[in-house]
Amino acid sequence: MPNEDSANQAQTLIPLDYMVSKMRIVSVTDETVDTKTFRLEFCDPQQGEQFEFCAGQFGLYSVFGAGEATFCIASSPTQKGYIECSVKRTGKVTNELHQCNEGDVIGFRGPYGNWFPIDRMQGKNLLFVAGGIGLAPLNSLICNCLDLRDQFKEISILYGARSVDDLVYKERLDTWQQMKDVQTLYTVDPGGETPEWKGEVGFVPTVLTSMKPKPENTVVVLCGPPIMIKYVLVSLVELGFSPESAYTTLENRMKCGVGKCGRCNVGNLYVCKDGPVFRCSDLEVLPKEF
Repeated sequence: MPNEDSANQAQTLIPLDYMVSKMRIVSVTDETVDTKTFRLEFCDPQQGEQFEFCAGQFGLYSVFGAGEATFCIASSPTQKGYIECSVKRTGKVTNELHQCNEGDVIGFRGPYGNWFPIDRMQGKNLLFVAGGIGLAPLNSLICNCLDLRDQFKEISILYGARSVDDLVYKERLDTWQQMKDVQTLYTVDPGGETPEWKGEVGFVPTVLTSMKPKPENTVVVLCGPPIMIKYVLVSLVELGFSPESAYTTLENRMKCGVGKCGRCNVGNLYVCKDGPVFRCSDLEVLPKEF
């Protein structure tokens, strides 16, 4: 039977991102009728001080006794002491997470995956294009870039959702809109507007075309429903952008996070291990069904 010293030694051999850390929910924000944002702090303050991640990485969040699910880390890496995740209610684990309240403790493993190459974006114009809950992974990068605002040139944000009620991060959208050095354009699908809505009405690819962004010295980062990504890429090519200048993140197929379950396998890639961040030109070699 192993003694205590050997057990402790074995524990130190386990990579920290494979171990489940206990995190306390310090705030819950209702984004939409089926989406909530959770702010989490490590129960162990030392873990909180040591924890680092990059924009674009993800984690596995668990409700003890119910299971775990993968979501991006939605907060900025420059903001220390907490992380945020935005959860859309779609199944057993997400439904259990939605029942959690401030003060409850959940599990977290991470960070996993690659990240947006923010170092390659320095000195360039940035164009962010997001749809629906796809703003969550981009929120981490947008906030990261705004925290380092002097390292980038023009920053533009195009965000759309099916309806006004489906827009997430509404307070943050207002904050970005008030920033003088950030261009913002928000849109909802036709029929999704309200009498008070002051933004655009139209599908994201169409609104993007009307914006006429310049491709010179510009990096594009996009995330949203697959159909939106498909037609945004078509619009970008028509505007003169190359697929090499655009990045996206693919998360909807991930489960285990370490390339073992095979759920996110596409062609010869595993989204969780080879991604979730991809240059859009890399998507051209993936199966068309994807």
